[in-house]
Amino acid sequence: METTALRTALQLGIYKVINPFVRLLIKMGLTPNAVTVIGLALNIGVAVVFIAGGEEGNRSDLRFVGWAGALILFAGLFDMLDGQVARLGNMKTEYGALFDSVLDRYSELFMFLGICYYLIAHHYFLSSLLAFIGLIGSMMVSYTRARAEGLGIESKGGLMQRPERVVLLGLSAVACGIGSAFLGGNYKLFAFGLPFHVFETMSIFTFPIAVLAVLTNVTAISRLLAAKKALENRSLQAAPNASAGKKGAAVAALTVAGGLVFLTQAVAQPAAARPNFPVPTGVANQLFYLQRDPNANTIVGQLNLNEAGRLNEKEPVHVFWLRYAEQGQRKELSFIQRKFAYGLRATRQGPDSYELRFVSTDKLRLYLMKASPDNAYHVYATIANKQAVLERIFVRIDGGTLWMPDVKYVELTGRDALTRAHLTERRAL
Repeated sequence: METTALRTALQLGIYKVINPFVRLLIKMGLTPNAVTVIGLALNIGVAVVFIAGGEEGNRSDLRFVGWAGALILFAGLFDMLDGQVARLGNMKTEYGALFDSVLDRYSELFMFLGICYYLIAHHYFLSSLLAFIGLIGSMMVSYTRARAEGLGIESKGGLMQRPERVVLLGLSAVACGIGSAFLGGNYKLFAFGLPFHVFETMSIFTFPIAVLAVLTNVTAISRLLAAKKALENRSLQAAPNASAGKKGAAVAALTVAGGLVFLTQAVAQPAAARPNFPVPTGVANQLFYLQRDPNANTIVGQLNLNEAGRLNEKEPVHVFWLRYAEQGQRKELSFIQRKFAYGLRATRQGPDSYELRFVSTDKLRLYLMKASPDNAYHVYATIANKQAVLERIFVRIDGGTLWMPDVKYVELTGRDALTRAHLTERRAL
């Protein structure tokens, strides 16, 4: 999760630079899909430059590699521009997201086509094989995420996502082109006692390709294993819990509802009787809050700091009631509420990073992380397919009984971690 926070901080910085250009594109009438098509055209241009370099027939002329690298970076800029045009221009659509993903894959395939052609044309056979393995890994990184999310499992992260691949290939190609101007295209470095050279000018480009070949496949496999673990946990959650029967019907109700089912005061009321839900204020280090029918009593998640002001690593988030239906008094969770409904399980992911799950469900994944921009802890969730700072969870209960309430949906509200735009998403249980 530290990597995610770093990527978020870098993207925020880049957006500050490109947003004026994005607004210009919007004024010009360009749609996000048009920007995506421009990015594809530029990547086809990358392939053309590499192919032209392969046909040139001069192995020591690495100018084509340098120019192709510059075009890779320029084309990669449009991968960010289309999303920003959609957000700032209020033109986000589900088809637009699909269109962007499909054309990104085409762009990457054309780019690797040009790289492989160039390497084969100049007899870098081992490097061409590594480039092809890198292509396989790049496609599997994207496919693993898409397939996992199709099964309802979030699958992000890894060391070699698309932005990293674009930057690595683009910068190394540019460095290779520039390096050839100083070292010469035929420069070779030999080690004493070895009959072959251990480095040549072209290695500035081919060594990073080898790194990409390894890390893309490591990323794809790590996503696959993470999805396997999540699917197993979901299966266990759905399976009958033998110990739940010993705890009574209240615990069984949590399993039947499949998520955040509430043990206290959970009898549904008519829509007309639903209360006004207040927004908690004045709570130090508040991270998020949770509300549900049929009353205004609110669960608050608070950053748990010790007397020295340091995070309690065993229980990083303290959960308690603000009972607005009872003069707004603060009250700790009962044992049953803490163990079977609202309690949070925290799993340390790395320095200043924890995965949070409610004890009653594995369907909602939250992450406590220290954000780089303000050096403060926030709880992150995926809302509307965006990484967001979570603010509120709301559970709609409409009918049912005390032990088996009819949970209609869970609503997540927060702010886009990059743009601070307001995000809301409803999920059926």
